[in-house]
Order: sequence, then structure tokens, then C-alpha cells
Amino acid sequence: MAFKAAERGGVTGPHLSTLFRHALETGKRARAETSISRGTASVSHAAVELAANRIGSLSGLTVLVLGTGQIGVSMVHALQRARVGEVLVANRTPQKAAQLAQQVGGRAVPIDELPTALKYVDVLLSATSSDSAVLKRSDVELVMASRQGRQLLIVDTAMPRDVDPSASRVAGVTLLDLGAIQEFVERGLDSRRGEIQGVQAIVAQECNRYSACVSARLVAPLIASMRSNAERTRADECARFDSRLADLSPEQHRSVEALTRQLVAKLLHEPTVRLKEHAGTVHGNQMADAARALFQLDETRRLT
Repeated sequence: MAFKAAERGGVTGPHLSTLFRHALETGKRARAETSISRGTASVSHAAVELAANRIGSLSGLTVLVLGTGQIGVSMVHALQRARVGEVLVANRTPQKAAQLAQQVGGRAVPIDELPTALKYVDVLLSATSSDSAVLKRSDVELVMASRQGRQLLIVDTAMPRDVDPSASRVAGVTLLDLGAIQEFVERGLDSRRGEIQGVQAIVAQECNRYSACVSARLVAPLIASMRSNAERTRADECARFDSRLADLSPEQHRSVEALTRQLVAKLLHEPTVRLKEHAGTVHGNQMADAARALFQLDETRRLT
């Protein structure tokens, strides 16, 4: 965000733009080539991921989110990214439920119709701030009696709990609480820690690539000036000998032209490689100064 604002304001410049581009590319490589971005430390996202992990996928399923606080809002948006079939939102304040459901194309459910809605959903994600259980074991038993054997997964992120813990003993119900979420998060973090070495290797590679890019930029004006000066000298010498080469055929003229260009390129190859190789170092600066003096160069685009 800050870089985009600076870019819009025209205050980034070529060096900062190059640095940020390399940083973004490094992040993309790290996420694509390692598992560093898998797993989450967020309760809301972990609840959704845990539910998907238990079922296999939430795609096409109906999920009810109970609560419209910060965790509930985050879970609803995480569900949208998980491509669930339908998101239902229930809350004691109907307006809040309707507003949140509307954000993701879902549907609000009146809190007194919660038992009816639970007959048809695949997953319940609960995150209210209630002081006591919203769903008692008896409520869950009545719901399961009408589901005709269909399983119900409940992930309760609330503290105190929204769902009576004894509801886990109701046939067909899988009830996961904050303890299960915490274990899931820890496993994800352990997995991330195992990827650190791979990410560090990618960062080192990208740092070297960035350094090479910057080095090339530092000496680019000098090398361009050196090559331009050499080409000018070559062209002048060819023109001076033009009368002596008048008897040559057009094809022979082209051969002479190609030969002289190739000689200049070969003579400048090693100096060019060395200047790029040592650019940005004390030795490189000394070499650049020597090249300017030896070739009598005055590149107007010199970068400092």
C-alpha cells in the first residue's frame, strides 16, 4: 500500500521500484515453491480450514455461521474463498446477520429458527459472545433426530462455549472446540517452520539476482559510453580506408564491416565482464575510473 502510494506520487524512482519488484517476486516464489504460507494462526481461518480438513472439502456445502463479531465476519469471508455452496448467518441482531450475509451473497437466519436451519446444513461454525451455551445437548439431539442420519460437523470457537460439550456424544455429531483449533494451528506452524530453510535459500538467490541487477545498472552508462566510443572509432577508421577498399565487392565490404565489428566486440568483452562483475565494490570503482581515463570517456548518464 505504501509503495503504491509512493509510486502514484512519483517519488519511488528506478532503484526503489526495482527493489520492491524483486521483493514481491521473492515472496511469490517462497509461497509457490514452499509450504510456508500453508496453515494459519488466525482462529477464524483455522476454524474454516479445520472444517475443510475434517470433511475433505467445503466446496458446494451449506455452512451456517453463528455470530457476527470479528471472528464471525472473518469466517464468513474465508468461507466465500473456500467456494462453499451457501453461507447462512445467524445472530441475535437480525440486521447484523442480514448485512454480513449480503456481503457474500449468503442468507440470514433468524436466531429462533436456528434449530430448523441446522436440519439442512453440513457445518456449523459458532463464534458468539454469549455468556452461556446457545445450543444445549437436547437442542442438538432434536436436530440430529430430523437429519435422517446425515452427519453434522460443529466447530465452536467461542469461550465460554456456544455448544454444550456433551453434544459431542450425540450420534452423528463431530464437535471441535478451541483446543482442537489450537492443535491444528500448531501443526500448521510446525509445518511452516520446516520450510524456513527453503525460503532462506530462495531469499539468498533473489538477493544475489538483485545485486547483479543493481551492479549492471551502476556500470551500464560507462559500458554504453565505452562501446559507443569504440564504434565511433571503428566507423571513422573504416571511412578513412574507404578509398583503398573501393575495388571490393558489396559482399566483401560487408565482410570487412562484420570483421571490424567482431574485433571491437571481442576487445571490449573482457573489460565489460570485469566491470559488471565488480560493480558497486571499491575495486570496481577503481576499474571504472581507470576505464574512463584510458578510453577518455565522459558518460553523461553515469549512475552514482
